[in-house]
Amino acid sequence: MDSKLIVIAIGGNSLIEDPKHVTVSAQYEAARKTAAHIAKLVKAGHRVVIAHGNGPQVGYILLRAEFSRSILHTVPLDSCVADTQGAIGYQLQMALKNEFNRIHLNPQVATVVTQVEVADDDPSFQKPSKPIGSFMSKEDAQYHMDKDGWVCTEDAGRGYRRVVASPKPKAIVEIDTIRTMLENRIIVIAGGGGGIPVVRDEEGYLTGREAVIDKDLAAALMAKELKADLFVISTAVEKVCLNFGKPDQKTLDSITVEEAEQYISEGHFAPGSMLPKVQAIVDFVRSTGNEGLITDPEHLYGALYEGKGTKVVR
Repeated sequence: MDSKLIVIAIGGNSLIEDPKHVTVSAQYEAARKTAAHIAKLVKAGHRVVIAHGNGPQVGYILLRAEFSRSILHTVPLDSCVADTQGAIGYQLQMALKNEFNRIHLNPQVATVVTQVEVADDDPSFQKPSKPIGSFMSKEDAQYHMDKDGWVCTEDAGRGYRRVVASPKPKAIVEIDTIRTMLENRIIVIAGGGGGIPVVRDEEGYLTGREAVIDKDLAAALMAKELKADLFVISTAVEKVCLNFGKPDQKTLDSITVEEAEQYISEGHFAPGSMLPKVQAIVDFVRSTGNEGLITDPEHLYGALYEGKGTKVVR
């Protein structure tokens, strides 16, 4: 197979194998396992860009801030995203370098703290709906609404949660930096957590926004801007399924964009789970004509060479 430019989006939850063991060392071990599969792609001659989720990790930062709010300032959400880009990028860099050392390769790996431009008039800013962080009491929710301007909603009797906007990504601010690194055969970790949401004013100045950009949509945009040959979303299952979890569950080996859109309209994919992943893959394939893949970390290499995963084609 010819050398390809592959953009791989891995979930923040893929760094947490057991919700009861979420220490930094446990997350590194999960990153190491994913890195081993990515290293096989690099060994096969491919150039790789890695995007990652950060939902649980941002939640931990917010929880620490909540416990220390009497002595420390609240951490803005855009700063939380930046913090996790650095921390998770560090773990992936170390895991990849160690894996390359094991198989006697020596490519360079670098993390780009990535800003992603969004529009201030995106409708989601008028009606925030993306829940983040842990559950709160009504009193704590009211405290943050009064003091910090948060929007909080009651969640099915389980308590209150903060909700924020989830605007669509418009442009990757550091795309030229990422492109230059790829031209020099550097493996790039970028667009973590969907990127740091920023808006650009009429004079070109950037300002951060407290919002959450969908990781898969941002990764799809990055893949399109880089003209990637292949866009891969790594998730919890090897293949996309119809009627998931039901007796008549059916796995999908290869589907067209039209078939994917039909399945979306029929409600086969859960919002907040498989739906945004399929939508992101469809967006990439329709825009570029190149292939998309959805699979789990264990089958990243097999999805290219052994027919694993679900392939989405034009």
